[in-house]
This record gives sequence, C-alpha cells and structure tokens, in this order.
Amino acid sequence: MMQQQMRTIYSQLGITEEVYAFGAKIEADLKERFAAIDAMAEWNQLKVIRAMQENRVSAECFNHTSGYGYNDLGRDTLEKVYASCFRGEDALVRPQITCGTHALALALMSNLRPGDELLSPVGKPYDTLEEVIGIRPSKGSLAEYGVTYRQVDLLADGGFDYDKIKKTISAKTKLVTIQRSKGYATRPTLSVAKIGELIAFIKKIKPDVICMVDNCYGEFVEEREPLEVGADMIVGSLIKNPGGGLAPIGGYIVGKKECVENAAYRLTSPGLGKEVGASLGVIQSFYQGFFLAPTVVAGALKGAVFAANIFERLGCEVVPNGSESRHDIIQAVAFQNPDALIAFCEGIQAAAPVDSYVTPEPWAMPGYDSDVIMAAGAFVQGSSIELSADGPLKPPYAAYFQGGLTWYHAKFGILKSLQNLKDRNLVKIGVL
Repeated sequence: MMQQQMRTIYSQLGITEEVYAFGAKIEADLKERFAAIDAMAEWNQLKVIRAMQENRVSAECFNHTSGYGYNDLGRDTLEKVYASCFRGEDALVRPQITCGTHALALALMSNLRPGDELLSPVGKPYDTLEEVIGIRPSKGSLAEYGVTYRQVDLLADGGFDYDKIKKTISAKTKLVTIQRSKGYATRPTLSVAKIGELIAFIKKIKPDVICMVDNCYGEFVEEREPLEVGADMIVGSLIKNPGGGLAPIGGYIVGKKECVENAAYRLTSPGLGKEVGASLGVIQSFYQGFFLAPTVVAGALKGAVFAANIFERLGCEVVPNGSESRHDIIQAVAFQNPDALIAFCEGIQAAAPVDSYVTPEPWAMPGYDSDVIMAAGAFVQGSSIELSADGPLKPPYAAYFQGGLTWYHAKFGILKSLQNLKDRNLVKIGVL
C-alpha cells in the first residue's frame, strides 16, 4: 500500500512510471554501498560528539554576543571543538568569514609575504581563486603584493607529477596549496591517503614549507581529515559540509597554531586577532549544524552515488564513476551538450523546496571566465550542502551536482532532472 502511495506522490510531482522504475532498480542495487556510507556517518558522528564532550559544550555557549565580542565563550569553545575533531592545534571559525573563497584567501594572504612563492602541485585551482592569486589580474591579488605563483599539472591519469614537483620546489616556495575536490574539472577528487602521500613527498624536499588543503566538500566523507596525514592547515566553508545546512554563513581554518594565529590577525587586526569578533546570535546554528553534519553529508553522498549510477547507465561520462570510492560530495556529469546541462540544472531547481518555480539561466558570474548556470532552491543562499547543481557553459558541458540535506531530497532532484532530460529527448532510458 505504501509503495503505491509513494508512486502516486512521485507522479503528482511530475515523475513518470518509467523514470521512477529506472531509479528504483538502481537504488536497489546500491544497498551495500549505502550501508557503508551510513557506517562512515556513524564513525564521524561519534567523533563530533567526543569533541563536544571533551570541550565541555554547555547551554551557555549558545548565548548571543555583540560589539567587540570579548570573552565569547561559545565562539572560543566552538573553535576548540573544531580543532579537536579535525586534529589541529588551533582553529578559527567565524561568521565574519563570508565564504569558502574568503577563507582560502585569508589563509593564503596571512601566511605569505612579498617575495614568497605559492605552489599548486595539483593543477589550476578553482576559478574564484584565480583572481585571489593573480592568475587573472585583480585588485588586491597576491601577485600585486609580490607573491609569485607556480603550478604543476596532474598527469593524464590524474596522478601527481612527482618529478616536476621536485624540480619546481625552490627556496622561495613558502606555501603549497592542495585542492582536495575537483572544482570545475573532471579530474578525480583526492583521497586523504593520496594527499598524505603528496605532503610527505613535499616535506621530504622542503620540511619547512606550509601545506594547506582546500577541504571544501570533503569534510566527514572519510574517516580521517588531511591534518591527520601531515597538512599544516585545512580550510573550508560552513555553508558546505561542516555547517550541516544550518550555518547561515561562515568559514573555518584549522591547523598549526601559528598558521591560524596569522589568519586571525589578518581577519581582524594586528594585536587583536582571535580576541574580537562577536558571534552575533548565529553560534547555536554553528554548533547544531556541526553536530548534524556527518548525517547530512551521508545523505549528500548517497545522492552523488545514485546520480553517478543513473547517468553512467545512460552513457554519460561521470567522475567519479558509479563504483569508485568517494572522497567528496561532488558528482560531475559530462553531457557534451549545453542543452542537456541546462535541462539537468533546471530539473534540480524544479525539485527544490524554495524557488522551485524559478528557471535558472546561464550568466556572467563574478570570479568565473565563462557563463555559469546555477540551480539551488536553498534555505541559505549559495549553500552547496543543500541540493544544488552548477556548471560552466563550455565543453565538456559538465554539471557539478552536490548536496541534499536528506537523501530523499537528493533522490527526488536526480529523478526530476532525469525526467526533464527525457521529456526533451536529450536522453533515452534503456532496459536495465
């Protein structure tokens, strides 16, 4: 009876019997994979609880502070929780950090000085960092302050070009930035183990170099975080994984005490650092979101695995593929067709609880070198732990799908996109 009612409500939401049955068959084949994701969520949930208990989180931590924010118990305790959970010496977790790009820029600009060199051994970084670094000229970039930049591209198979990395590291190399996730590229996401191997190689050549990992989209996907394999700093956004869908803004930097202290002085002012910065009434959502994050991430991972298997069966190139291990929540689907990319994103938007009636359109978004289409009917603007999809309007016309506060919403969004593609004769559903 319940199954029939389920099919009826999916039908009322625009999903045909053919699309529903196609999805149901693939979902049934993923039971063992989903069980492993749930086990990882349990592991990470216990890590979060342990960190909160060790640092004596109390109801008083949720109190509102304003102005200078001196002696903000909730803010200071939350930073201890992040440091404990992610295995860092110190942490900076603030609503004054506006987004992931801001957090990364803050970490870079506070730990680099004129004459230093920044190295990316994993190819070109995410588009919005190009102007931060100065790859594309911009006011206030690292290049304007005399910081030089070099990069070593990944090998054709996605591996590290160790020989070239060794030749590129010089006396000027002060900081190495390692982007864990793929950004707008169809390369593999880096596992924590692979990141550890790369850091060990780099540190053997230059032990005093700072290794920073852009941890966006990767938190709580694996049992370890990059600080546990030698990273000096990890950086991320609270409107992605660690905010659990509840944090309305914010970013974090966790790692070596000196690195975090430098970032705090850059965020506020020399001489003030972490002592100021009121929590402004958002601190409870930061705590509660962090508490929920492991299970929210699990829902997003199930959605990513489901999408990979759906579109792989339809002949699309998907990264990672349907059976590979997962190291972040992002799923790339290369359509090789701009109309298919747009139709996919329109389906995600149509499945949203907020602004479902809006039709997303490609536009010249600041920080990107081509028009970008973005779909996200989110409770928090730009929150990519919520169900969302985006992609640049350039070959291979890949959609980057991520998020879903619950697995069930992610599932519906994928089916809605599949339905949209089918209705426009952009895909054909074969017999499984």
